[in-house]
Amino acid sequence: MTQPLVISIDAMGGDHGPSVVVPAAARALKDLPAHVRCLLHGDETQLRAEVSKCSGLLERVELRHAERVVGMDEKPAQALRRAKGSSMWNAVEAIREGAASVSVSAGNTGALMAISKLILRMSADLDRPALVASIPHAKGVSTFLDVGANVDCDAERLVEFAIMGEAYHRAAHGVARPTVGLLNVGSEEMKGHEEVREANRILREGGLDLEYRGFVEGDDITKGTVDVIVTDGFTGNVALKSMEGAAKFMYGELKSALTAGPFSSLGALLARPSLLRFRDRINPPPAAPLLGLNGLVLKCHGGADDRQFAMAIRAAADVAQSGFASEIERNMRRLPAALSSAAPADGAA
Repeated sequence: MTQPLVISIDAMGGDHGPSVVVPAAARALKDLPAHVRCLLHGDETQLRAEVSKCSGLLERVELRHAERVVGMDEKPAQALRRAKGSSMWNAVEAIREGAASVSVSAGNTGALMAISKLILRMSADLDRPALVASIPHAKGVSTFLDVGANVDCDAERLVEFAIMGEAYHRAAHGVARPTVGLLNVGSEEMKGHEEVREANRILREGGLDLEYRGFVEGDDITKGTVDVIVTDGFTGNVALKSMEGAAKFMYGELKSALTAGPFSSLGALLARPSLLRFRDRINPPPAAPLLGLNGLVLKCHGGADDRQFAMAIRAAADVAQSGFASEIERNMRRLPAALSSAAPADGAA
């Protein structure tokens, strides 16, 4: 008999709460095997009202009442002080309790990272978690991190992200030997700020078991130049949101052109399935796993609709069945030696 896979969901998080999360759960569970179930954390009255609208959903979900909600505008430190008993806190705590394998939230990113780190702790002596996104390109997908969890990163953090991203890409996408690059303003060794140059040196000289290819530039993100692209959370978040905005603009312009007249509209109607596939292909996935924790947590866009949140739930099921955590631990054991062997000689610049 197949072991149950339980996905713990913060049903109150994001811009829309249960009105989007509950239909999304129904939508996702229709596509997932029968052994996959969901825990929905939030205001039980609201949840029951939404679940009653979705035929057969109550058989595959469990409702867990939460007294409060972490606000989208709360600062992480403030949220952490008041978070216990909230839908976000309870959704993550279900992993520690062994009631769920993975958690999903569209709530406050900073609060989710702080709560997840407090409850689950970091694995393999990692310092901070990183948000990872899968970026589509002509040859498949690239793993891109960090996309918003850590605004400021030193060289050692960037090296940690390289290790986490490489392990995640191998487990999630089945690539035996993922290639890794550092995002920079140019491919030349002397370019970029001190932290990215130092990370480049450690990755080249530290003896880590990585297929490191050096610096890559912004246009390489969607070229598929390397499998894993590493940067700090500030740069990654700006790049990700720029790509999302460009994808929406392209799809909107194409839709406008195809509905400009009666003949165009007829063509658009016939092409609708292809247009929807095009939209889904050019948009980065709506869920980003937080890597480096002793547990699996996915962050979904705050403004996600039910289709996008359903995609996040399906992604959570996929990630929960991968084995990237052991890959991270294997390479993290090499990091202290790598830092030592890559340290500049005394008196070196």
